[in-house]
Amino acid sequence: MTRVGLVLGAGGVVGQAYHAAVLAVLQHDVGFDARTADVIVGTSAGSITGTLLRFGVSPEDLAAWTVKAPLSGDDGVLRRLAETTPPELDPFRPLSLLRRPLRPPGRHMVARAVTRPLRFRPVAAGMALMAPGRHDILEQLSALREIEGPGWPTPDLWICAVRRRDGRRVVFGRPEAPEAPIHRAVGASCAVPGYFAPVWIGRHSYVDGGAHSPTNAAVLRGQGLDVAVVVAPMSGPAGWHPGVLSSVRRYSDRLLRREVRALEADGVRTVVFAPGPGEQQAMGTDMMSRRRLDEVMQRSFLAAGAHAASPGAAALLREAAGRGE
Repeated sequence: MTRVGLVLGAGGVVGQAYHAAVLAVLQHDVGFDARTADVIVGTSAGSITGTLLRFGVSPEDLAAWTVKAPLSGDDGVLRRLAETTPPELDPFRPLSLLRRPLRPPGRHMVARAVTRPLRFRPVAAGMALMAPGRHDILEQLSALREIEGPGWPTPDLWICAVRRRDGRRVVFGRPEAPEAPIHRAVGASCAVPGYFAPVWIGRHSYVDGGAHSPTNAAVLRGQGLDVAVVVAPMSGPAGWHPGVLSSVRRYSDRLLRREVRALEADGVRTVVFAPGPGEQQAMGTDMMSRRRLDEVMQRSFLAAGAHAASPGAAALLREAAGRGE
């Protein structure tokens, strides 16, 4: 049997629409049902998408729910979610986050920087030190709390967040991670520094896992996987356009290339889906906006279909769909 990992990256509300389009293409055109992945790694928006998959939501229903189209008759999870209206969010302006005041680093963060310099990421540390945002991400996820079960979803669902105390990445769902209710782990992974308030789990507070990496794909190393499918809404060719979001895309793309090299060195063949110029234009600069999700879905569906049909990607995706049988 071919063992498959699925990586769902950060990207806000718009990123969730990108996830939905790509996963619908993979189910419709290739026959790969994302729910069957042996391991799902979710970061920020990807933690929500991954959790819904583990709750049994099909990729095609996920796409329909995103654009408010009719759902299939058997998707009770999304029907319950549709009964609640999430609070409206202020526009997401990355430049304003960079102006947020920083608290001084504590001794745990300084100690980590000194003792583990190769694992210490200054960007993650800086974002962990930002003043808390005023939005409550757990309020946004209140419906998720109502539908979660008493235990952690199976098969493996790994949710990435960053601990504020020392800027360290924590992957909830792995054996060594702290225990957490699924909605709080998802909330921690989605708590964009400076925009959302941090989420407390046990004795520590956490912020968005995208502060460490928008994809965190390299956590799949050592799991005996054959193929990894990476959906990365915050990556893609940003060119040399000015602006904070373009800079974030370039940074995210560099990290992703490094993570893909690490996976391939571990013997994991990788297919990456990231938005091109057309999809990025539809996404705009406010990743929390719901105004253009239909256009994001349409462009992303077409572009993802073309990429899935390309020779190199098609062979790996067919293997993932057929599971080596």
